Amino acid sequence: MTKTDPVLGTRALNRATLDRQLLLKRSHLTARAAVEHLLGLQAQNVKPPYYALAARLDGFRTEALSTLMADREVVRIVTMRSTIHTHTADDALTLRPLVQAARDRELTNFRKGLVGVDLDRLAAVARDLVEAEPRTMKQLREALLEEWPDADPQSLAIAARCRLPLVQVTPRGLWGQSGQVALTTAEHWLGRPAEPVPAPDATVLRYLAAFGPASVKDMQTWSGLTRLREAFERLRPRLLTFRDEHGVELFDLPDAPRPAADTPAPPRFLPEFDNLLLSHADRTRVIPAEYRGRSWVGNMVYATFLVDGFLAGVWRLEEESLVIEPFGKLTRAQRDEVTEEGARMLATMHPGTSYDIRFGTVVRPS
Repeated sequence: MTKTDPVLGTRALNRATLDRQLLLKRSHLTARAAVEHLLGLQAQNVKPPYYALAARLDGFRTEALSTLMADREVVRIVTMRSTIHTHTADDALTLRPLVQAARDRELTNFRKGLVGVDLDRLAAVARDLVEAEPRTMKQLREALLEEWPDADPQSLAIAARCRLPLVQVTPRGLWGQSGQVALTTAEHWLGRPAEPVPAPDATVLRYLAAFGPASVKDMQTWSGLTRLREAFERLRPRLLTFRDEHGVELFDLPDAPRPAADTPAPPRFLPEFDNLLLSHADRTRVIPAEYRGRSWVGNMVYATFLVDGFLAGVWRLEEESLVIEPFGKLTRAQRDEVTEEGARMLATMHPGTSYDIRFGTVVRPS
């Protein structure tokens, strides 16, 4: 970083990130291309990836993502931050090896329950089990307990999830269909081997394309990896550098879009766990300081909406109503725009179903 690095204010970072995230204007990308560009979609629950694409793509239909999943072109798998993501098949076989070291470190939290367990043998046994037929976590836990009866059952199942790239097989994840979580390996489901552990450089460039401009710490927050400074330094000659308002060095691709700070940003309805809100160490580019921590309570995370590019409140579907709860006061024009965007979201995600749209009030946390 040099003293002459240009400074990007919060609104400039907001507009750049929204553009990379396909939220400044809707994209004509296909669902598969969007999943690839965004490096996956947070998928702790079944529906969020569909709502995430509905907010980002022009003309999106739920069957587009369902078909990709049924055809095994995208899969649900634990990757970044030890959370489930919807990834393209190619990324499942490359990003999971990239973050494997973080999954291995995660196991240190369960070592008391794994005393006497040979983790290499556990991985081999678990692989044989799930490749013979997809297994639920309960079934996997019970089968592993037969091999290691003195171990903690939950720790055994978590060890299998950490050591193996386990994907959730369909019909789990298909829109409008139900199915319990059943697991097999990515290699078995996709019919090809995983890639060797890659250097992070290519993923750094892809992260900047989807989330930049960003700091080293930002990408570490997104990925759950550590010690990425070396990769950024190797790439420095190919990148531009900026500073945020606090003097933190930000890296970016030379040809990436960085719209003006006053570029209009229409309202957008996002699902719970959307990666826009989770993928930077400093989240003030999207989350105003006064709203930090307002989009979740305990283990419950709410679906959110943006106004002028920033987190502005939460929403939910309640019987036959879309309930919109702003954190602060919206102008009449903003309410009208939010209502219009809500109607568009409902028409995309729930065609043929009639919903009222009403505004509520968020109860402030005590």
